[in-house]
Amino acid sequence: MQTVGQMRTGSGASLGRAGAVLALTGAALLAGGCMVKETRPLPKVNAIQAQAEIPANELLDVGVRVFDPGIPAEIANDPEELTDKGIFPDVRRAEARHLAMNLRDTLEGSGQWGAVRVTPANAEFIDLVISGKIVQSSGKLLKLQVAARDSTGRVWLEQKEYEQQADVGSYLSEAAIKLRDPFQNIYSQIANDILAARRKLTSTDLVGIRRITEMRFANDLAPQAMTGYLSQDAKGHYQLARLPADGDPVLDRIQRIRDRDGALIDTVSDYYGNFSQRLDDPYDNWRRYSYEEIVKEEKLKSQARTRMIMGAAAIVGAVLIPSQCHPYDYNCRRIEGAARTAAAGGGIAGIVSGLKKSADAKVHTSAIRELASSFQSEVAPQVVEVEGRTLKLTGTAEEQYRQWREMLREQYLEETGGVGAQAATDTGNPAQTPSSTPTTSR
Repeated sequence: MQTVGQMRTGSGASLGRAGAVLALTGAALLAGGCMVKETRPLPKVNAIQAQAEIPANELLDVGVRVFDPGIPAEIANDPEELTDKGIFPDVRRAEARHLAMNLRDTLEGSGQWGAVRVTPANAEFIDLVISGKIVQSSGKLLKLQVAARDSTGRVWLEQKEYEQQADVGSYLSEAAIKLRDPFQNIYSQIANDILAARRKLTSTDLVGIRRITEMRFANDLAPQAMTGYLSQDAKGHYQLARLPADGDPVLDRIQRIRDRDGALIDTVSDYYGNFSQRLDDPYDNWRRYSYEEIVKEEKLKSQARTRMIMGAAAIVGAVLIPSQCHPYDYNCRRIEGAARTAAAGGGIAGIVSGLKKSADAKVHTSAIRELASSFQSEVAPQVVEVEGRTLKLTGTAEEQYRQWREMLREQYLEETGGVGAQAATDTGNPAQTPSSTPTTSR
């Protein structure tokens, strides 16, 4: 039989165990509600600047194609699935132009290149063409896939993936986000990688790229006249087989037409630049508030998960922990029962709190959707006008450029004997001669 002292000792031990259960449960719940991951501004990556003047015949022109918005075809018509993946199609299409322009500005600002333009996807006769795809984009994370290839067919970057968390320093104020893009590091890194690829080439290589660009344009415009100047190796890379004579009248005529082609590409690039400038304020606001909502949502989801797990653990502990009291120690059993009840009550409260946090997270998810919807209203399709033809640049710039190229061919044929005019008459379409400066209507 237990003595009074032993019973008191047993009661004290049981109380200690019960108190430990409550203490651990409470501490876990508090920790789950108070853990916040500190985010600091990122170290700055800047594009390497040119330190000396680059010879004109080595200065490559660059075309940055409008990015692929990265909308998976299998869910393109499923708004719910797209939203679940954080993809808002109109936002992505706007980003496809805006991010290409950001990369273009970074390349141009480095002073390492000739003309740097944002181009339609089918503008290929440029010294260096850069293409990109948006893999993931939000106010918190940007992931891109980038490729670069010169006019000889030489690959500079082959679908290289870049990823960056937002630099929170840019979200501190409106002035800060205008001063430096939250994802400027990614554009600077791409620019530096492309520069590293160029530095592996010789001066002869660079001069050759420019000549091959010129000859590929000429061959596309007048294949019969330009036969034999280019060849391709087993890898499909273009090489100069021979050069036309200095002052060749055919090549001079083609060069004048190429200048007009460049004027159109300049016009389209300027259009994208103006679009990007108009997009700055709504897009910056969307990213900044999207970042805040994503962070809040992730924090609430983490808190909800922790509270529900710890709440369930407390209930299980209250039910399954074996009794430590002697059957006749009523005081011990009373204290132990109170401890079990308290632990179970705390566990239930934790689960309820977790469910509330989950509901709060859904509110923030809805806020992200609303922000995206309000942003979409800012990115209505725009119109470009070239030679009296008007069309939308959202998905139709390539078609416009194709029509423009056809008009250039007609002009070349007219200038070399009127064949183009006769062909146009035969098809019932009067030949059109493009002027040297296309115009846009905005």
